[in-house]
Amino acid sequence: MTTTYTALGRQRRIFVPPPAAPLPPPLPQDPPIYRDLMRTWADRGRALPGRHDPEWVRLAAPTVTRGQFSGFSDFPAPPRDGR
Repeated sequence: MTTTYTALGRQRRIFVPPPAAPLPPPLPQDPPIYRDLMRTWADRGRALPGRHDPEWVRLAAPTVTRGQFSGFSDFPAPPRDGR
């Protein structure tokens, strides 16, 4: 807190925040050979590290509905009694 004085001589306390922390340095760019390789993989439809992969999300989804992976949805669902 910083103390200031008004024209009438009264004291006022003003909150002065500390200076902001410096920003971290920018991340280095990938070398051109890796950028070209990632562009080639992306053009061929391959999965890339650090990129959203909708196929993986679909395959790793926790819920499977009846008949999602087969054409048979007429079978009754298994009992949900913890077995």
